[in-house]
Amino acid sequence: MSTTNQDRVLAFIDLWNRRDLDGLLAAMAPDCVYHNIPWAPLVGHAAIREGLSLFVADAAEIDWQVRHIAQGADGLVLTERLDRFLLAGQWLEMPVMGIFQLREGLITHWRDYFDSAQFQAAMATLNQV
Repeated sequence: MSTTNQDRVLAFIDLWNRRDLDGLLAAMAPDCVYHNIPWAPLVGHAAIREGLSLFVADAAEIDWQVRHIAQGADGLVLTERLDRFLLAGQWLEMPVMGIFQLREGLITHWRDYFDSAQFQAAMATLNQV
């Protein structure tokens, strides 16, 4: 049985839940582009490691829940997720739409769409604790 791009993305999400930063980077092409759409894109392992390390280091737990997933014939995998991070003893939850482009088994482009105002409001609530 062959591994599909959808399987690879689900495995990638499991790496998030295990807080495995090295595993996350290994699942990406060296020139991967990661773009949280409200912010500037990160290109390459070094920049992506720097950007993701804050999420991984600051979260006591991570729990990404896939609500829906779809795979296209062109290497695209679409995810509707609830991304949860346990920060300062509180769960921060963000609905996210993610798009993953894969080539030869590696993620080459990863775009996440979410409401940055909702994220900032949630972070402000955490900072008040």
